[in-house]
This record gives sequence, structure tokens and C-alpha cells, in this order.
Amino acid sequence: MNSTITETREIHLASRPEGMPTAENFALVNQSLAPLADGQVLIKNLWMSVDPYMRGRMVDRKSYVPPFALNQVLEGGAIGEVIASKNSDFPVGTKVSSMLGWREHAVTDTAGLTALPQTELDSSHFLGVLGMPGMTAWTGLTRITDLKAGETLFVSAASGAVGSVACQIGKLMGARVIASVGSDEKAELLRSYGVDAIINYKTCGNLTQALTKAAPEGIDVYFENVGGEHLAAALSNMKDHGRIAVCGMISQYNDTAPTPGPDNLALIVMRKLKLEGFIVSEHWAHYPEFAVKMAQWLAEGKVKAEQTIYQGLEQAPDAFIGLFEGKNRGKMLVKLA
Repeated sequence: MNSTITETREIHLASRPEGMPTAENFALVNQSLAPLADGQVLIKNLWMSVDPYMRGRMVDRKSYVPPFALNQVLEGGAIGEVIASKNSDFPVGTKVSSMLGWREHAVTDTAGLTALPQTELDSSHFLGVLGMPGMTAWTGLTRITDLKAGETLFVSAASGAVGSVACQIGKLMGARVIASVGSDEKAELLRSYGVDAIINYKTCGNLTQALTKAAPEGIDVYFENVGGEHLAAALSNMKDHGRIAVCGMISQYNDTAPTPGPDNLALIVMRKLKLEGFIVSEHWAHYPEFAVKMAQWLAEGKVKAEQTIYQGLEQAPDAFIGLFEGKNRGKMLVKLA
């Protein structure tokens, strides 16, 4: 082990947020590193991800992943480099992806590590368009809704990490794409992707009416990232036998009381709609197929990898909170080194 590195910095969950998270819910902690045991490696993290799903893990409740523990390091996607090794499968210099984010270094066995392939693409893309967000967008459109050329696709939170990729994949699949965003600046980003119609939901007035104007013949597929008013508007504009991939409902993640559901759910029956919630980890066996396609799209310039980058571990809480304040365009990342 590199004897000069005996301590690192981590972000711990200091208290459980009530409503919107604040800086006081997080603590920057110095932590000693254990010596390397046989089979272990020392990783220096280069990039870490912050993602909306992490908000749910800050609540002490049963879900598809365990809640974060108080006064313990948070976890999330990270890209790092092996800087000391007692494992021949992961020699020094190997770039790896892991769930060991929210820290600058980690001593670990290799069960949860994936060696990154040799590529000219920046390693940060494995947290974005080539990672979980990109895979989520691809899964929702190909495996959940089976989007077809010539259909109309509506994407909410369309400038975010998942939504921005879903819009671009939708265009590549031959769909007419309608996007919802929260600012004119984000609308310009979507125009650069060739999106066909863009709605600023904060200024459009009535979202249902704006969506009807953008899709007068109706919507075949809705990629749901927001919930609430967006789901109600989509339901009102779905065609018969339309499909909805329910990826997330970020508008409700910080609610302190149950949010009333849309008042037009009867349309699910009347229009014979299919709604399917999904967790991308359950589809990870298909990642190699996705990765080949996405790497080719990136190399050919057919998909653009938008990123919003905060610098330094101490900025990680601000980056995370910024997700719920609409501060990200594309993937929100923290650069650690």
C-alpha cells in the first residue's frame, strides 16, 4: 500500500432530511484507511455521481435498496483508479467503476468493482451516457415501451441525466420527440439535440393544453421522470394502447405529506394504457448490448454527453441538492481528482 495515504475524506449522512435536503444533513469527515489485505486494492476516486434516487435512501424505510445509515459514508456510483493492489486481476493503473462514491479513497475487495474497457472516451461517461442514466433511458424505450419509428414520444425532465439521453435515443429510433423542461436555457439544449417540440412547463400556463398543442394527434409513449402534473397531462394526451415507462417521480421526492394523485387515472382503462415501473438494475444483463450501441453513437457524434460538474468532494452535497433545484443540464457529476 502507498504508505503516504493513510487517511481520506468522506461525506456522511449526519441527519435524515425532512423535505428538501440542506447542507446540515451532511458531514465532511476524515477517515483512516486500513492497510491492504490480500486480494484488496486501494482506489483513488476520480469522479462521483449524485442521483435523484439517493434521496429515497435517506429515508429510513423499506425499499428496493436499503436506506443509508446515519453517521456512515454515503455510497453511489464512482469512477476511480487503482493506486495500490494486492490483487493480480486489478493491477495498479486499472480504471474501475464502483458504488464507492462520496469519498476520495477506498480500500476494498474487488467483488463490487468493474474494470473499465480501454477507450478514448472520457471515463466520466461511464457514470452518465454509458452508465446507469444512459442504460435507464435505453431500457425504458426499448425493453419497457418498445418505441417504434414514426411514433410520438413525450419525455419529462428532458434536460436531466436520463431524460436528455432518452430524447436523443428517441430521435435515433425514428420517433417524433416532445420534451418538457423548466427553463428557456434548457430548451436551447434540447433544440441542439433535434427535439421536435419543447414545452417550458414553468411558463406554458396549462401543461395539458400545451402538450395537446405539441401533439395534436396524441402520444404513443411517455417516459415518466416527474409525476404529478406531468403524469396527468400525459394521461390526457395518450393514444389508445399507449405505453408509459415510469422511471421516477422527482417532483415528489422531497414531499413531507402524501401527494394527491392525478384525477384522470380512469383514462388508463378507457384508453387501454400500459404503465410499467422499472428499476434499471433488474435489466443489467442487457448492459453489454446497450454499451456497444451507445459507444458507437458517441463515437459517431450521434449522442451528445451533457455534463454539469462540481469540483471537489466538499461540493458533493451542493451538487446533490442542485438536482432538486434544476441546476443540472445532463449528468450531474463531482470531479474529485
